Amino acid sequence: MKFCSHLLTFISVARDFLPRGSGIVTRRPLVLQLISSTSEHAEFLHCKGKKFTDFDAVRREIEAETDRVTGTNKGISSIPINLRICSPNVLNLSLIDLPGITKVPVGDQPPDIEYQIRDMIMQFICRENCLILAVTPANMDLANSDALKLAKDVDPQGHRTIGVITKLDLMDKGTNVRDVLENRLLPLRRGYVGVVNRSQKDIEGKKDISAALAAERRFFKSHPAYRHMADCMGTLYLQRLLNQQLTNHIRDTLPALRSRLQGQLLSLDKEAEEYKCLNSDDPSRKTKALMQLIQHFGLDFEKRIEGSGDQVDTVELSGGAKINRIFHERFPFELVKMEFDEKELRREISYAIKNIHGIRTGLFTPDMAFEAIVKKQIVKLKVPCLKCVDMVIQELINTVQQCTNKLESFPKLREETERIVTTHIRERESQAKDQVLLSLEIQLSYINTNHEDFIGFANAQQKTNQTSKKPSAGNQVILKGWLTINNISLIKGGAKEYWFMLTAESLSWFKDDEEKEKKYMLPLDNLKVRDIEKGFMSSKHVFAIFNTEQRNVYKDYRHLELACDTQDEMDSWKASLLRAGVYPEKTTVDGEGSAQAESFSMDPQLERQVETIRNLVDSYMSIIYKSIRDLMPKTIVHLVINNVREFIHSGLLAQLYSSGDQYSLMDESPEQALRREEVLRIHTALKEALNIITDISTSTISTPLPPPVDNSWLHSGSLHRRYLSPPLSVQDVFIITPPHLVVVPKKHPAPPAPSLPIRLEAPAPPVSNSIDTTNTTSRPKRVPPSVPR
Repeated sequence: MKFCSHLLTFISVARDFLPRGSGIVTRRPLVLQLISSTSEHAEFLHCKGKKFTDFDAVRREIEAETDRVTGTNKGISSIPINLRICSPNVLNLSLIDLPGITKVPVGDQPPDIEYQIRDMIMQFICRENCLILAVTPANMDLANSDALKLAKDVDPQGHRTIGVITKLDLMDKGTNVRDVLENRLLPLRRGYVGVVNRSQKDIEGKKDISAALAAERRFFKSHPAYRHMADCMGTLYLQRLLNQQLTNHIRDTLPALRSRLQGQLLSLDKEAEEYKCLNSDDPSRKTKALMQLIQHFGLDFEKRIEGSGDQVDTVELSGGAKINRIFHERFPFELVKMEFDEKELRREISYAIKNIHGIRTGLFTPDMAFEAIVKKQIVKLKVPCLKCVDMVIQELINTVQQCTNKLESFPKLREETERIVTTHIRERESQAKDQVLLSLEIQLSYINTNHEDFIGFANAQQKTNQTSKKPSAGNQVILKGWLTINNISLIKGGAKEYWFMLTAESLSWFKDDEEKEKKYMLPLDNLKVRDIEKGFMSSKHVFAIFNTEQRNVYKDYRHLELACDTQDEMDSWKASLLRAGVYPEKTTVDGEGSAQAESFSMDPQLERQVETIRNLVDSYMSIIYKSIRDLMPKTIVHLVINNVREFIHSGLLAQLYSSGDQYSLMDESPEQALRREEVLRIHTALKEALNIITDISTSTISTPLPPPVDNSWLHSGSLHRRYLSPPLSVQDVFIITPPHLVVVPKKHPAPPAPSLPIRLEAPAPPVSNSIDTTNTTSRPKRVPPSVPR
């Protein structure tokens, strides 16, 4: 039995609950939290919900838990045992009892056990929020106390060190430590406290702790050297002193602690208030909560469509931004892909003219050929128009799914809301497609050759033998961005990324986006775009630019392969190239074009008629394209987007009520129930902590820190030399840390036990080397543990 076990027992609950025996008994840190309470019991963190009222059972549980981790052959572990004791006979304190330093390993102990224990000790005593009890027996030379030297290393100013002198009753007759206890010899800033513990004989005789405390009191009252300071000696006085010092420490740290707690409380206020509303069993509260959730869902949907959402996606386009891109980039791109091929169009016009003339040789250009060709081109517009509707509908459904993510706390409500809104979107999709088809039917029903933008027959004849070309937009910049040139040979450096700039007349690329070093400028004349199949191992999207006259595009390359990181980037570049007049390559069935070309021939008169009809078709289809590009976004927004938005605000709630039991919609998921309980528990704990802080700051009386003393007699340098000289042995050190004000992290299911006082034990120390160092830091620089040689 080591004497510090008695001191820890006396300071705590005045009951025998610590393991006793010879050698190293404390083999794991014991975190002990004392709480003043009306009832008396003990609780272990590893035995949640189980209360111990028999303190012999507490001792057995400590021994069993120690053996479970360290084994039964003297092994050690830094994993603490957390014990909470509630009793009316204790003051609010937190203590940590640490293993004593062992010099010679025994049993399952590692060769470097001494250094492992020292590192364990330093982890606790280096903390600025703990008090250190440097325990030294009265019958040894205080100047050689390793406990005091260890404390001096981490607390050079003595702000948190209290000296404790034990075994006063075992000193030789005629000797005393009065000068030490009066803090005149070898002074400490916080002074010394003398205590008298039970002897081994008293323990074996099962002497009661209350009787031992009374005997201690009588000893100080009757001893001629100590009776004048009896009121400042003894275990009970030490208990009050520790409590007062902890109170002072807590009071000093209150401003920063209060600010941190208030910040955490403020961050949880809104969420906790929502959970309180949902936690009620009152049906009216659930109904109100349901209405608020649907209202927030509608607002979130509207914000995502209008582009003012509170959660802006910085990774990819979504919601209204992606729909806008579909309207003004993807849809025009799909329209241009459907544009006619020049040779094929001329062939169709010639056949139409010949078929209309029949067996006669026509002298005039028939307008029926113009109408037939125009109607055929208008019918081809159905595919890109319906595809545009499909893309917008899919993006609306994705937006609804993103908005319903905020309803994940209520799985049934989320599932039902998503089903109802998606069903309504699908219904509007059908109406939108019908309207689009109707618009095309309207265009087919009447070919308006009196349109103000139509070229007319006379002008069409004047343009004979001229190639239709889009008006130039000048040399304005259309698009800039990074592209990778994919087909440069490996000998010349392989694929490399450049900064590209597309204008109405050229495609240029630079070394970087500063645009200082131009690598090449490619004119857009006679260029077209071709899709390249994505490679098996490639993650990039590739398209190619080539010359229709079979000329080299760049140096020795007939085509230039350009790679993008995403499909959206590639679509954007294709759409921009279309704006610049670079069209996609037309695909034809093998053999079909050549066979038709061989059988196709025109006389000069027919060629003039074909050219006239071709100019008329080009002019009229430009009008149709412009009208369709303008009408499609308006049709979709009116029939789908605005209607869905209005339905969410006005009709969704009614359908939710009519779909079944609305109260079951508000059933929480198991994960959300745990989250709600955790948030409310933390919120309540934070409020209680703030109330405690307020009580401490307004009602607690603190005592000032004693003035500094000359403690140069402590030579802290010896500890820094522990690997250069024989290692020190530590007597007993307790570390006291503030109790109760423990802030539980948001994601942790249960609060960890607070840091408590620490006791370090070891056999009597040898005479230490006294090497004086003047510069001392509060946290010593220590070499990692190693096997001593």
